[in-house]
Amino acid sequence: MTPDLLLPYDDTEPTFAARPVWCGRGSAVIGRASLGAQAWLGDESVIRADGHDVVVGDRFWLGARSTLHIAAEMYPCIVGDRVTVGRDAVVHACTVGDECVIEEECVVLDGSVIEDGVLLEAGSTVFPRTTLPAGFVCAGSPARPVRPLAPGELAERAERLREAAAAEPAPGPGEAFAADPAVFVARTARLHGRVALAAGASVFFSCRLEAGLGPIVIGSNVNVQDNCALHTRADGLVIEHDTTLGHNVRAGDGRIGPHCLVGMGARLGPGTVVEADVLVAAGSATDPGQVLDSGWLWGGRPARKLARLDSERRAMMARTVASYAAYGRTFRRLQARSGGEG
Repeated sequence: MTPDLLLPYDDTEPTFAARPVWCGRGSAVIGRASLGAQAWLGDESVIRADGHDVVVGDRFWLGARSTLHIAAEMYPCIVGDRVTVGRDAVVHACTVGDECVIEEECVVLDGSVIEDGVLLEAGSTVFPRTTLPAGFVCAGSPARPVRPLAPGELAERAERLREAAAAEPAPGPGEAFAADPAVFVARTARLHGRVALAAGASVFFSCRLEAGLGPIVIGSNVNVQDNCALHTRADGLVIEHDTTLGHNVRAGDGRIGPHCLVGMGARLGPGTVVEADVLVAAGSATDPGQVLDSGWLWGGRPARKLARLDSERRAMMARTVASYAAYGRTFRRLQARSGGEG
């Protein structure tokens, strides 16, 4: 089977050594991606190579709602042979060796290197430009070696992830969503209920926006990146203008102010308020009802103040908004050409 969505980027189509054995519902492979033989892509997984290469070896297994991405013009994403990645993980602009297992809800960040034969335990965050040595179990945020691997442990953990995936229900269809021509909604995104998108907003591949009792209101030039999951159960969620939600962010009811960046894999508890001009570090989590004061970098579990925002970080946040606005315009055109909406 082929992915639900195959798109070129800069006139480059994804390539496969052999057609994958399995591509789940809502999966997407985009741009300068090449996959080895016997790849398995879970439901709503995303491989996005727009601005650099994603190169994946043989017998790759990618869990549901996981994301592989690059850092445009800076870092590719290189993954070796016989690598297993659990569900809801982010493998971003890094290098992963052969025979590795990256468990569920991990975040691997830019410029990092995971050597051959590493087990990265669930919920870990590999900080940028970190090297994890071969033959170890690694864990934590930041991830560090905690002990040598036991014989057969990698194979056992990989099999456990695959067995758990077999028991998961398949995703249901989203509602028909008539997006304004000034916004981008990826074809594999699923939107339910009262969702409002202002001009310039973008909702990327395999996102889930489920407005239950309260609405989800997304301001102008907000980018909600691949595999974000936003669910409201009470008053709703408001995301103000010029804000970024990185890959695989989870958020419920609350408010996120303007000019913020919520890093990859972050978890915002119900009722969280993120004030204006805040950077939330990748892999962080907030307690229910927590308030993140303006002007700070927050990180940890639960999130705490780490440093005042400086001009360099603010410039990076502004560049991300601008680059994702450009991505949104590009993918809106590409989907239209391929017969999709948005």
